Amino acid sequence: MTTAISLQKVSRHFGAISAVDAIDLDIGRGEFFAMLGPSGSGKTTCLRLIAGFEQPTSGHIELFGETAEGVPPYRRNVNTVFQDYALFPHLNVADNVAYGLMVRGVPRPERRKRAEEALEMVKLPGYGERRPGQLSGGQRQRVALARALVNRPKALLLDEPLGALDLKLREQMQEELKTLQRTLGITFVFVTHDQGEALSMADRVAVFNDGRIMQVGTAEDIYERPASRFVADFVGSSNILPPEFVAHHGGPRQWASLRPEAIRIGRPKRGGAGEATVVSTSYQGAVSRVTLDAAGLRLIVTVPAGRPVPAIGEKVVVAFDRQHVHLMDGEA
Repeated sequence: MTTAISLQKVSRHFGAISAVDAIDLDIGRGEFFAMLGPSGSGKTTCLRLIAGFEQPTSGHIELFGETAEGVPPYRRNVNTVFQDYALFPHLNVADNVAYGLMVRGVPRPERRKRAEEALEMVKLPGYGERRPGQLSGGQRQRVALARALVNRPKALLLDEPLGALDLKLREQMQEELKTLQRTLGITFVFVTHDQGEALSMADRVAVFNDGRIMQVGTAEDIYERPASRFVADFVGSSNILPPEFVAHHGGPRQWASLRPEAIRIGRPKRGGAGEATVVSTSYQGAVSRVTLDAAGLRLIVTVPAGRPVPAIGEKVVVAFDRQHVHLMDGEA
């Protein structure tokens, strides 16, 4: 993998607060990379460090082989798309898209040509004369994308750009963004707190917490093989199994994670005892979510649509295949 963006022991402090704490990270050229984490985890600060809106307190940043510290945003070959699209209401769509070119002194005919090309990329041909107020939320999001792409950056930085869209449109835009990235072949760095968004779109994901990177890997790595309790719990709400439970079910006495869909529940055999009690159930369309109390341990199980769901208070037995139990180094 040829590196596009490299962060080496990068920290950003705001007084006594470490927003980013000694991060090491390499992002490849042409990679769709997601930064995932809860609010305040450091992912957006990390993106702003790459964009140049923040400067590191310590550490080193390289963009396409060149040192980035002290380089202002307008001199970095990256562009940023924010959740707040910040379009100029008094300018039409074409002039909004071409605004950065105008600032750089590009002649008007060339600006118009490149703006039309950028609008074509985001599936808005012929929209150049409209005003932002005449567009839907999804269309405004596409205009913001076109404005970022018109400068032909080597990397596109996206700070929760789909957060203001409704679910159906957000899912549509996820597919379109991934297709656009593949077509352009440039590096995309995508910040989100939505686990499904990160897992479905990105080639690799970095999970952030408390200013640090907890794990970097493919979607499958992050979901199936979480490195810590935080990652297991944040990405997909895994069941965290204490050593005693793992040992009772034939494994080593070690902390582990087990995904809800890997657990099977059934009724006890005649005369047998149940080992868990159904606490609650929740219908969610494709699955039903069942919460169990297994001798004080809370377990979440997903039951596919069409299969019987036990009643609240019912005693059940719990089963799972040992290969689905992912052992972790510790409780943290």
